[in-house]
Amino acid sequence: MEYHNPVLLKETVDGLNIKPDGIYVDVTFGGGGHSREIVNRLGEHGRLYAFDQDEDALRNVIDDKRFVLINENFRFIKRFLRFHNVKKVDGILGDFGVSSHQFDEAERGFSTRFDATLDMRMNQKDTLSAYEVVNEYEEKELKRVFVEFGELKNGGAMANVIVNSRKEKPIKNTEQLKQVLAKFLPAHKSNKILAQIYQAIRIEVNQEIEVLKEFLEQTEDLLVSGGRLSLISYHSLEDRLVKRFMRNGLFEGEPERDFFGNYEVPFKTIEKLIVPTVEEIERNNRARSAKLRVAEKR
Repeated sequence: MEYHNPVLLKETVDGLNIKPDGIYVDVTFGGGGHSREIVNRLGEHGRLYAFDQDEDALRNVIDDKRFVLINENFRFIKRFLRFHNVKKVDGILGDFGVSSHQFDEAERGFSTRFDATLDMRMNQKDTLSAYEVVNEYEEKELKRVFVEFGELKNGGAMANVIVNSRKEKPIKNTEQLKQVLAKFLPAHKSNKILAQIYQAIRIEVNQEIEVLKEFLEQTEDLLVSGGRLSLISYHSLEDRLVKRFMRNGLFEGEPERDFFGNYEVPFKTIEKLIVPTVEEIERNNRARSAKLRVAEKR
């Protein structure tokens, strides 16, 4: 199966500061690009555990005794690492969002380029798909999805139009959804707004924000002192959570202060925000909105 180039490959793996005999986790295996680079830097006793809930990713498994692929959602990272007798790791890499493969498989319904059934499930065994969100959610719930996850100012009006339209007949595919929402898609901005609509539905279907929070909360306990987090986000909702967590160990509010008035935080940020070069974006369009942040466990 052909996968595109992994985003910020060198920078993300460099961020892990790999020790040859260390234990590392890639929570978003996908096409295996980042994982292969990590394995290349490991010595004989190093180990890499990778997670991916999409069964398509199993076709890319790396044939190496130092590598294990776990076909599960990374929200369960601690549970499944414990199953493999791993309690502490030296670094965790995450490249969030939709893989190039998922975007390019038309029938998965992730891409605005194709007409496809309303699906958008990263795990094909999940029961909630984009169809249920669009056709069964109450209007106020649809509005919440569009406003909160798509950051769409007129999300309420979009929800209203969908609810009225589906009374006539179900909205079964992405082309029908575009037609129903046509008045919100002016020619000069249609791609951008469509991307926001798709993003909102996809995040809801895959519970991406909850999953990210659950995952981040487990990293402090999993990482050894000096262990690294190297995480790529693609939209402001994810990046905001990652940034706050790396800075404060919290998603909102301020951390506690010690006796001397200093903040007690679990991580220290390594380097500033890293974004792709113009050359990388020209080679790989998926990289255009990528933001890499690296932190070290204190």
